[in-house]
Amino acid sequence: MQLILAFVGYFNMKFKKILLLFTGLLMGGQVWAQSLAYKTLLKGVYDKDFPLISIEEVEKLDNPVFLDTREFDEYEVSHIRYAKWVGYETFDLDKVRDLDKNQVIVLYCSIGARSENIGKKLQQAGFNHVYNLYGGIFHWVNEGKPVYSRGKKTEKIHAYNRTWGIWLTKGQKVY
Repeated sequence: MQLILAFVGYFNMKFKKILLLFTGLLMGGQVWAQSLAYKTLLKGVYDKDFPLISIEEVEKLDNPVFLDTREFDEYEVSHIRYAKWVGYETFDLDKVRDLDKNQVIVLYCSIGARSENIGKKLQQAGFNHVYNLYGGIFHWVNEGKPVYSRGKKTEKIHAYNRTWGIWLTKGQKVY
């Protein structure tokens, strides 16, 4: 009888370890799948001929100009520190007339679709170093980078809408 109880105890311990391992793989797989899905989404959104810049590359730059191409209500919730709001629907080249055309400009929106369109307009206007932030502000926040509102750090991030908000895994979503 003791041998049977020992065997059952051993089996239960092994079963729990296997279950724990399987659960960990499953959870890790979900995170990995979302990341893969986000990368796939971005690949489909971006024009392969427009230059992207990663967060790591941005952090190596000296004083890049950040331009936020989202709508003003999105910008007001939060934005990358010192970003200048230029909008999307209301974008006009007059909003960037004070910028040096040789300055490094990093554009962003929620994921990078709107910012790429504004970037193309800037290139056509003669701006020489225009980059689209890979993954937009969603990726920025998901990587733990700070966002600001009225000069102070905030956890709030405008998620655009509930459909697009699924790509935000950190921060407090605002719609």
